[in-house]
Amino acid sequence: MALRDTNIDRLRDGMVDVAIVGGGINGAVTAASLAGRGASVALIDRADFGSETSQESSNLVWGGFKYLENYELPLVYKLCESRNRLMKAYPDNVAELSFLAALDDSSPYPPWFAALGATAYWGIGKFRTRPPKLHSAEAIKKTEPVIDTDGVRGGIEYRDAYLRDNDARFVFGFVRSAIEAGAAVANYVDLVDAQRSDGHWQLGLADLESGERLELKARTIVNAAGPYVDGLNSAWGVTTEHRIVYSKGIHLIVPRLTTTEHQRVLAFFDDSGRLFYVIPMGIRSVIGTTDTRTDDPRAGVTDDDRAFLLDQINKRLDLPKPLTTDDVIAERCGVRPLVVPNSGGDRTDVDWTSLSRKHEIEVDRARSVISIFGGKLTDCLNVGEEVADAVEDLGLPLEKDTGTWYGEPTSETRDVFYRQARLMRLDDLRVRPDVEPLSDRLWRRYGRRAFAMLEAIRSDPSMGEDIFGGTDYLRVELYLAASTEMVTRLEDFMRRRSKIEQVVPNADLGDTEGLREVCDILFGDEAEAKLNEFLAGPYGQPGPGQSVAAPSAAHTSDVRSD
Repeated sequence: MALRDTNIDRLRDGMVDVAIVGGGINGAVTAASLAGRGASVALIDRADFGSETSQESSNLVWGGFKYLENYELPLVYKLCESRNRLMKAYPDNVAELSFLAALDDSSPYPPWFAALGATAYWGIGKFRTRPPKLHSAEAIKKTEPVIDTDGVRGGIEYRDAYLRDNDARFVFGFVRSAIEAGAAVANYVDLVDAQRSDGHWQLGLADLESGERLELKARTIVNAAGPYVDGLNSAWGVTTEHRIVYSKGIHLIVPRLTTTEHQRVLAFFDDSGRLFYVIPMGIRSVIGTTDTRTDDPRAGVTDDDRAFLLDQINKRLDLPKPLTTDDVIAERCGVRPLVVPNSGGDRTDVDWTSLSRKHEIEVDRARSVISIFGGKLTDCLNVGEEVADAVEDLGLPLEKDTGTWYGEPTSETRDVFYRQARLMRLDDLRVRPDVEPLSDRLWRRYGRRAFAMLEAIRSDPSMGEDIFGGTDYLRVELYLAASTEMVTRLEDFMRRRSKIEQVVPNADLGDTEGLREVCDILFGDEAEAKLNEFLAGPYGQPGPGQSVAAPSAAHTSDVRSD
């Protein structure tokens, strides 16, 4: 954890232009934007980066097709623009994806009308994806035989995009950009108190790993606490025009339900008329999401949530046998912070079912606090740019935005990497037909850092060996994670830097030789304590419908990025 220790040293008794509280997508992209434009920045999170709402998304990068229902055309246009920017900036990480919507009696729209909407959506997105299609029930059955087309009137196929890896890893990409631009960044650091005096903020921080008390001064605070933004503002005496209400969305991860030769999302309207999806994740499928009103920012998956989703998907797919909780490998539960006017009253006075995932940014000039309300992964670049504008408006000059704080390396750099990978026959290290080439995976995950991995494998072939069964993580990746990805607890790697915990049953994440080597590489002398901490937590326990079984390497081969 040397990288984290170095950053803790920089926070201790430091002075920065901007302190950002919250390391989800909003905080991470803000840190990258500001540091990339010359500001001195500190980013802290009381847990790991992207460890709450930002790790519970559908892994989709989309323009908000469903927001057309409420005629939110400006928002849809803005989100489509954001999607197009991300697809251009991250060609290896954000890929176009087909959505096949089967419309039955629960659908509020006939197929022809939905096709008109899909065509309008394509136009709003400036025709940057393949055109939509109108399908008959027979064509839907031919395209995806798993769909039960009894009662299906027809459907549409349109295009959006998705993250090839997981959402939390995408968030960490911005954290890495911030670090490389000079930001002081640390996870598991709690904001204990904050006082403003003499034109700056005096922040009391607690390192939750060591227990040490830290002091940090900042000219400006960015409140990027997601579901907790209102609570922090209240503690700081900041009054805003907006506030947050909560919507809970869950996903269930099960064995792959759709054809594996094509990456395609299936879309359905549930019995209440709301959209839900079957989303590919390697040879797993992700079912969701739901949309449930909640007052608890830490809400979890309930038995009723699980039963509802399983019932809805069993009604719409022609499966050999109905899905049960025994088929659920992992679950995701995200509490979305939705933006509403701060007009008084309690949080039940809002028609939250019509709320979109827009964002609002407010500035308290007197207290020099910038608050970010709402937002989503698709809109992240806009958030980073708008917060930078707000910082400049508060009197802190920034360098010109050249766009270098986001995106993948140049195509020329990519070509050099692939040429070197071919010369050393990197892809020959993997011969299984069900996994993508190593060169593709390493470049997408690590960009320029993948060059050092080639050299490490060239010098020591054991660095190119799989570790922890067949999870498709090389030994060299673990060493890189240990030195550059601020993995502080085992869960950080298993759940967020990778998605192993999401696609491998908990029963197979037990105390194995491979997992012990993972801990040894990541944590050194602390390996035993970190392993025990992990096994004592929820990720070391049986998942829904699972019982503790002997670890099986056969299951772990299911981990794929694409």
